[in-house]
Amino acid sequence: MMPGPLRDVLDAFALVSDPVDRANLLISFADQFRPVPPEIAAPPYPREHLVPYCESEAYVWLVPQDDGTARLYFAVENPSGISAKALASILASTLSGLTPEVIAQVSPDIVEQIFRQNISMGKGMGLMAMVQAVQALARRARQG
Repeated sequence: MMPGPLRDVLDAFALVSDPVDRANLLISFADQFRPVPPEIAAPPYPREHLVPYCESEAYVWLVPQDDGTARLYFAVENPSGISAKALASILASTLSGLTPEVIAQVSPDIVEQIFRQNISMGKGMGLMAMVQAVQALARRARQG
């Protein structure tokens, strides 16, 4: 199952085949990145929120809302972590407001759809780990 807003972003990437245009699209998402607000977390961030394998030292929080939905927040400690910031921006903007059940079903395969073959194996593992961290937090929230 793919939530509508995330499907729209993936469709936009599917339409862009030129590498320069894809890079510009990623940069535009990275420019929209908003770090975790201080009322959710402040540095130094708790290690249990650290995304394993992520070269940009990314952290993720899933905050349940009163209406049964959840909001996602990210911190990316590497100032030049454009890929991590772009993915964090995409995940936060397309999955926040959905239920943990829906969020938990988002596959790490979206990383390949967004970045294609334009990333190193290490970076790809870190970006997939971001999605897996989101899935794990959503599963935990679902179990209450």
